Amino acid sequence: MKQNLFIASFFLVAFCAKAQDIPQSFSLQEAINWGMQYNRTLKSASLEFQKAHKQKWKTISIGFPQINANLQYQNNIEQPVSLIPAQFFGGNEGEFAEVVFGTQQTAMGMVELNQLLFDGTYVVGVQGIRHYIETAANVLEKTQLEVKKAIVASYVNALVAQESLDILNKNAAALDKNLKETEALMTNGFVEEESVEQLRLTRSSLKSQVNYAQKSVELANNVLKLLLGIEISETPELTDALDSLVAKELLEENDSSNYANNIDIRLAENNVTSESLLYRLERAKALPSFSAFLNGMYMGNSDTFTFTEASQKWFGSSAFGLRVRVPIFSSLGRTASSQKAKLSLMQAENQLIETKAKIFVDWQNALNNFTLAKENYQTAQENVSLAERIEQKNTTKFFEGLVGSFELRQAQVQLYQAQQNLIQSMRQVIIDKTNLETITNNSQ
Repeated sequence: MKQNLFIASFFLVAFCAKAQDIPQSFSLQEAINWGMQYNRTLKSASLEFQKAHKQKWKTISIGFPQINANLQYQNNIEQPVSLIPAQFFGGNEGEFAEVVFGTQQTAMGMVELNQLLFDGTYVVGVQGIRHYIETAANVLEKTQLEVKKAIVASYVNALVAQESLDILNKNAAALDKNLKETEALMTNGFVEEESVEQLRLTRSSLKSQVNYAQKSVELANNVLKLLLGIEISETPELTDALDSLVAKELLEENDSSNYANNIDIRLAENNVTSESLLYRLERAKALPSFSAFLNGMYMGNSDTFTFTEASQKWFGSSAFGLRVRVPIFSSLGRTASSQKAKLSLMQAENQLIETKAKIFVDWQNALNNFTLAKENYQTAQENVSLAERIEQKNTTKFFEGLVGSFELRQAQVQLYQAQQNLIQSMRQVIIDKTNLETITNNSQ
């Protein structure tokens, strides 16, 4: 059980549900539905999916008009001096006059509209929007599958722990009754002290198992609460019974013959598409880009700060034009980037082939495990029936003096082990069915 409870550690969540909103009881399906709403890991994945939609509009907006305003104020603490031939002002030839141009302070305001006409990287980016959202949706779906799988395992572990505790308490009560009767027989001299000691030994071992089972029940329930986002202090009842869940899994028809819809395969395919788009993006960087602009500007000049006064003169100008950017030579940088992207694409293609092969093996293994789990469950049922009859016969023979306490203890231990094996086989049926459904992405 410890190994299976470890699965839940990755999905530990903070407490997010209000106490007054928590149901008093949960069926397995209700627990799954609750976890899909309040699990923190799922909330993060959902936010990531929403970010993908925002990224969509961010990418598209690049191709629409962009308007920018620019305000600038400049104070020339020390104005630059220019040298002008003095003969321009009637001076001697070969001499220069020191002249300062412009005013000490300048203010300027400009508004410019830019419109992208063509850019290869933008075209690739727009084409990749749908793929980007699809990948985010697949990541969200994978998270949902993993969270559901963890909730099912945790719910079943809680049922198994409680069922195990109930059986142990029942066995302990029956053993206490046998022990009292045997002690009475020993007092009257009908049995030896060894018979009582054998029963006491069995009782001591059973008591330790009961104590461990009580702690296991508490731990399993706490893990389930963490997965569902419920405070530890809450005590919701689990309404589904272990045997009813097993019967449902055995009777429910579910198509487990096709693993092509596996989420990991789809994510690997998404990765191939992503690398293909990145390769095309690197190649598109070698294409020219075209854009148009329209701007208007007003500038004011003054030796003192008079820009807020009505008498300040402003001089306007405007322009319209086209910009062409042509990549010519990058010292083979773009070539290296394209080749690197192509190698990444080849890696993604190899990873897809490997993922398909791995999922095929996982699917076969999960199918075999589920088949074996069903067979083990049937065998465990038969073994419990046999062990109960053997224990009852040995108990009767013991009080009739036909068998000793050692044989009785062996029959009791054999029964206890058969009961625990049955509980674990029931758990394994549900877990293996869930694993198979997760691989085939055919979860109900």
